Amino acid sequence: MPQATNVPEPQATKAPARALILVDVQPTFCEGGALPSEGANAVAERVARFVRGHGDDYVAVVTTQDWHIDPGAHFSDEPDFVDTWPPHGVAGSAEAELHPALDGLSFDASVRKGMYAAAYSGFEGVDDEGRSLEDILRGRGVTGVDVVGLVESHCVKETALDARRRGLDARVFTDLTVPVTPELGAQAREVMAEAGVELAESGT
Repeated sequence: MPQATNVPEPQATKAPARALILVDVQPTFCEGGALPSEGANAVAERVARFVRGHGDDYVAVVTTQDWHIDPGAHFSDEPDFVDTWPPHGVAGSAEAELHPALDGLSFDASVRKGMYAAAYSGFEGVDDEGRSLEDILRGRGVTGVDVVGLVESHCVKETALDARRRGLDARVFTDLTVPVTPELGAQAREVMAEAGVELAESGT
């Protein structure tokens, strides 16, 4: 009788180690702030609920903030709302802090961006120790990110695109963000999809 051979069982594909990135969930981008988007306060509340319910599913939960000290031509008294904007996210102001909906939540890292120049992607920011967002993620073995926050048509989009450029799997939860306008949101989703960003709902 032939001897049985030991055949290794097929290995399951390992799921990517994911991080959750909360992009610019700040009052400055919400109703009552300097650059409000309709529905942004509600998004902040939904993001907070998602973190409470699912934060432990991630190897890291990271926040980003616009934190403008002197961003040069990014600010303008006559903004075109394309390349120039009214003052917003001013460093040290209440509007630049994390949204009150996030009070009581703990995060693994926080990065700030745009101190002295325009910065749309969270990957342009650094934490208090000078570490970039990429350094923080690589240090935790992250291979994929879920991106939420404010706003879809600008900083959420650019953060997701930058994640793809760095070889990370990227997914945007479309129910946990909001664009400046529906038209800009549609354009952003098209660009992200073409770049390989997955667009999905959070299921919450």
